[in-house]
Amino acid sequence: MSSNKNELSNIPITYRKMENLHIVFWLFKDIAWCMGWRPLGVIMIIPTIIISIIIAWRTRKIVSELCHNVAITVWISANSFWMCSEFFGIDNHIVLGNITVKQLAMIPFVTGVLILAYYYLIYKPRHKEEEATL
Repeated sequence: MSSNKNELSNIPITYRKMENLHIVFWLFKDIAWCMGWRPLGVIMIIPTIIISIIIAWRTRKIVSELCHNVAITVWISANSFWMCSEFFGIDNHIVLGNITVKQLAMIPFVTGVLILAYYYLIYKPRHKEEEATL
C-alpha cells in the first residue's frame, strides 16, 4: 500500500493488452449488432465476456478495480442479452404484465449499478486508506 495518495496504480502490460483486446471484441460485437450481422454479433459475445471475466479475476485484489470490472461484465451480459433478443425477434415479447424480454436486460444493468453504488457509497468511504485506481 502506498503512502502517497497521488501515486498512480501500475497495471501490468499483459493486463493492459488484454483490456485493449477486450475493447476490440466489444466493438466488433456492437458493430455487428448495429449492422444486423447476427452470426458475428453472437460469436463475439463469447470472447468479450470471457476476457471481461478474466480481467475481473486478475484485478480481484484491488476492490475498486474488481467492482468496476464486475460491473462491466454484467453490463456486457445485459447488452448481449438485449442484442440477442433483437436478433432473434423476441425483444418485444411480453414476459409478465407489461415487461418485455428486452426489458429483462435491466436485471444485469441494475446489478452493475448496485455493485458500483456499493463501492462508492459503502466500501470506499470506509476504506479511505486503501489503494484505488479511481
